Amino acid sequence: MSNDLTSESGGVVVTKIDDLLNWARLSSLWPLSFGIACCAIELMGGFASTYDLDRFGVFPRPSARQADVIIIAGTVTFKMAERIKRLYEQMPEPKYVISMGSCSNCGGPYWQHGYHVVKGVDRVIPVDVYVQGCPPRPESLIGAILELQKKIEGESLLGARNSAKSEGPEAV
Repeated sequence: MSNDLTSESGGVVVTKIDDLLNWARLSSLWPLSFGIACCAIELMGGFASTYDLDRFGVFPRPSARQADVIIIAGTVTFKMAERIKRLYEQMPEPKYVISMGSCSNCGGPYWQHGYHVVKGVDRVIPVDVYVQGCPPRPESLIGAILELQKKIEGESLLGARNSAKSEGPEAV
């Protein structure tokens, strides 16, 4: 017998419960899309038919209580930061964060002269994967989803958030 989710003989499948649940979680990521600025246009393009994030099991949710990933796309101001934190706290565990674009990663072109801009969303909530670019292309978002799936695949059920944070954030 193999330790995979597939069986060669078509009979019984033997696997670890961690592997089975991680496979289910990484195959059905439900993001809460939080598009604030121009990066949101590229985020929407990723969900359109050309790039079709549905094929990766990524299906956007309108409520934080139904989502397990939040994609922050755009300029985070101090006024929006408290709302982002509140949405993040409403998400069930395990939860993940993708920071999309220069503005959400480090403040973008506004960080130097904008007193109202947060110098990175990681100062508000912990980030798992960073997507570089201004604005990043939908292909970069797909790469971030694949990186997040790799991270989820290696997690253990107990302390999933701690093991993900010990490796540090990924940059795509």
